Amino acid sequence: MAKVLGVALATLTMGGAAMADGNPLARYVWKSRVLVLAAPAAGDPRLAAQRQALASVRTGASERDLVTVEAVGDGPEAVAIRRRLGLPADAFRAVLVGKDGGAKLTAQEPIPPQRLFSTIDAMPMRRDEMRR
Repeated sequence: MAKVLGVALATLTMGGAAMADGNPLARYVWKSRVLVLAAPAAGDPRLAAQRQALASVRTGASERDLVTVEAVGDGPEAVAIRRRLGLPADAFRAVLVGKDGGAKLTAQEPIPPQRLFSTIDAMPMRRDEMRR
């Protein structure tokens, strides 16, 4: 419940400056990698499966500066995120966004944590982080 609340809070606070420049994910650029979970409704089974998969790897996600943002339903924030990433409103999508703000991996099904982590760990910025 706390995780869902945190994700909802992150989604709600994306207004203001981040929305003003047309990029609802701007607040994360150069700070965090973002896993965007887009679904037409909160009851989407793929959304639930991705949430469950991520719940078991919180430490690994934290080590990689990975945060999760949900674009669920048809609220203004969800619409803005989907528009920014070119995602359909009527289907599930999981998108890994790098610290540079670019989409690195897009999937129509939940992304296994191992795949997320191996994708992130292959990124040049992450390699630099691991060397330090």
